Amino acid sequence: MERPPTLVPVADRQQSDVLRPNGGSELRPPATRTRVKWLRLAVVLLALALLAAISTLFGMLMAVASDLPALENAAEYRRAQNSVLYADAGGGRRGPAIARLTGNDHRILLSQEQISPHLKNAVVAIEDRRFYEHRGVDYQGILRALVQDVLNRRAVQGGSTITQQFVKNALSAQNRRTVLQKMREAALAYHLERKWSKRKILTEYLNTVYFGNGAYGAESAARTYFGRTLDPARYGTPGTPPNSSRGVLDGEPLAARLDPAQAALLAGMIASPSLYDPIQNPRRARARRNLVLRRMLEQGYLTRQQFNQALAEPLPTRADITPPSPDSADPYFSTWVTQTLVDRYGAGLVFGGGLRVTTTIDWPLQQAVRNAIRRHLNGVGPSAAVVAIENRTAEVKAIVGGDDYLRRPFNVAVQGHRQPGSAFKPFILIEALLRGISPDRTFVSRPKQFRVPGSPGEVFRVNNYENHYAGITTLRSATASSDNSVYAELGLTLGTRRIARLAQRMGIETPVSTNPAMTLGGLRIGLSPLELAYAYTTIANRGLRVSGTLATRPLGPVTIERVEGSGRDDRNRVRAQRVFPTTIGEQAQQVLAGVLQYGTGRAARIGEFAFGKTGTTENYGDAWFVGSNRELTVAVWVGYPDRLKPMLTEYGGKPVAGGTYPALIWRDVMLSWIQLRDQRRRQRGVQEQRSLAPPVPSPPTAQPGTGTAAEPPRRTTTAPAPLTPKPQAGAGSGTSGGLAPPQPSAPSNSGQAPNQAPRSTPPSTPSPSAPTPPSRGGGATPPSAGSGSG
Repeated sequence: MERPPTLVPVADRQQSDVLRPNGGSELRPPATRTRVKWLRLAVVLLALALLAAISTLFGMLMAVASDLPALENAAEYRRAQNSVLYADAGGGRRGPAIARLTGNDHRILLSQEQISPHLKNAVVAIEDRRFYEHRGVDYQGILRALVQDVLNRRAVQGGSTITQQFVKNALSAQNRRTVLQKMREAALAYHLERKWSKRKILTEYLNTVYFGNGAYGAESAARTYFGRTLDPARYGTPGTPPNSSRGVLDGEPLAARLDPAQAALLAGMIASPSLYDPIQNPRRARARRNLVLRRMLEQGYLTRQQFNQALAEPLPTRADITPPSPDSADPYFSTWVTQTLVDRYGAGLVFGGGLRVTTTIDWPLQQAVRNAIRRHLNGVGPSAAVVAIENRTAEVKAIVGGDDYLRRPFNVAVQGHRQPGSAFKPFILIEALLRGISPDRTFVSRPKQFRVPGSPGEVFRVNNYENHYAGITTLRSATASSDNSVYAELGLTLGTRRIARLAQRMGIETPVSTNPAMTLGGLRIGLSPLELAYAYTTIANRGLRVSGTLATRPLGPVTIERVEGSGRDDRNRVRAQRVFPTTIGEQAQQVLAGVLQYGTGRAARIGEFAFGKTGTTENYGDAWFVGSNRELTVAVWVGYPDRLKPMLTEYGGKPVAGGTYPALIWRDVMLSWIQLRDQRRRQRGVQEQRSLAPPVPSPPTAQPGTGTAAEPPRRTTTAPAPLTPKPQAGAGSGTSGGLAPPQPSAPSNSGQAPNQAPRSTPPSTPSPSAPTPPSRGGGATPPSAGSGSG
């Protein structure tokens, strides 16, 4: 019997069931349902991926946007101008340019017009032929590079544009970068092209790209590879040194004078400076240069005649190469001032902010100092370091830290810590005067020994130079003769800690040791010529320590008068601090004047009032003369800068003491200063004012150590009558106007230096009548020249 059809309730059926006449149902296959689910999931994931991509792109653009102002506003790219140091012309005027500040990379930033069109065209032809067509990223170039890499099965061609390379250089990125970093650089390049013109991008690229052999930027590269060819008068010929006397801004940049062959060589080196180095790989360098020339011909940058001429040009040889060096007429001074500027303003502003810095250097005096050193030490062996500081302002007017910066860049004048010997004794003298000890107090000059405090029986033995002893002598005479026995006893009686504190209040920056030998200048850490010169200015200013708002350190010497540019105009203003009373300063000056009048420094006499002190260390390893006239303080050190070598025969077969070469150099420098001073006074039409004490700031009176200024200087009347020598015209030999002292003539016996060497006869000077030496203390007569440690 046939069963009737069964009806399934609607509620019990699935939505996909289909009723059939027999009550069966037909369901959709499972594969269909799976496809629907995956489709829905794919749509959701695609939406999320799109959102993530948009977020990532937005984040990348924001990151790029944050980098762009930093790159765009970087001082060296915003202004494309190096800062320049100028000498002081006096009266607040700017003198000649003496240095262009280029940083450790020696980058000399040029404007668009200062770069040869041949170099611009060569770089575009070989590095980015579509530079003027793309917008920072060359997609055709990327595709072409990819095809070449696939065909050659290795990376043979890059796809980065000049803009991308500039961005990479500006961000100091590494050669091996991640994909994300390259995408970021590409985005930044795109944005930069919307901000800068093509000409500016190309100019800044050429100012920063590396050309090998230490040359960063087009101008540095032009000087390195073609300086001797393009400007032999300045950069010398093969085998001769460069001429540093020419102004650093003289003439047009060498990068503007490059011919097609020279430009092609430099452009070809950018891809791999070492691989295409004309010295290390001349064949590859020539092939690469010729490839660049061919590309320039193909792209219409050269005519056929120019192309053929360029192919025939030789490559630079090893003798033609002049490695980059500071762009300075005096690197010792400029590098020191540069560090002061960097500490104050930051490296970015100093090396790329276009600052115009008027320094304190007196260029004719600077040349005169070098001439004086050369006159006495040329071919002798040791070298000299000299610092000259104006008393009234604490401005460094001349400084020589060495004789060959490229070979020995160490600045002895600033960084050299050498034992001062007896040049340290004025600090003991002033401490004694402060304690009420009269210059005419008597002491016994004889061999002495002292027990070292705190030691198990250690003894400090003291002997005089050449075992010469004066017997009963005064402090005044002991200072003139540099008597060790007197000063050792005096220093130990006063206390070495007191003396050390006084030296630092007067301007010594290096920590002063308190060992017994410090009484004779035997310090654990030596002093620099700069420190000694600056501390002696406190004596010249009669107890007033002068500094300025732009000093090298708080209450230190001054090297900068004015800084202009980048929205600033900073001027130095004099600051002063009273260290000891004026009367003590006057007494110290009169006592130290005896060193020149009848003591160990007779060779330094200049014909007008001056004071100073010789210094000679044990075994003649260091020799000093430090002293002042009423306007200038000069410290002279003579020795071997790289080692402690005894100078036993360098002074005409005799030892070098403080009263020999140092005193003679000091004298020549002072005579040059007097000549310059008098010439300038005549030019200004100002009647010469002669006084014994140097002019100093005139703030209100204050007690010692209060940090406030003191009363103006008083005139004194006990110095010898001023006799200013008349230097011979044209005696200078420097190309920058340096003036030399008078030519040598036969000196009088009274002015002869101790152990005078025949080859170094000092320039003649009037012989002022020396005052009669003090006769107190048992009738002691002034010691003979050369006695004491000098």
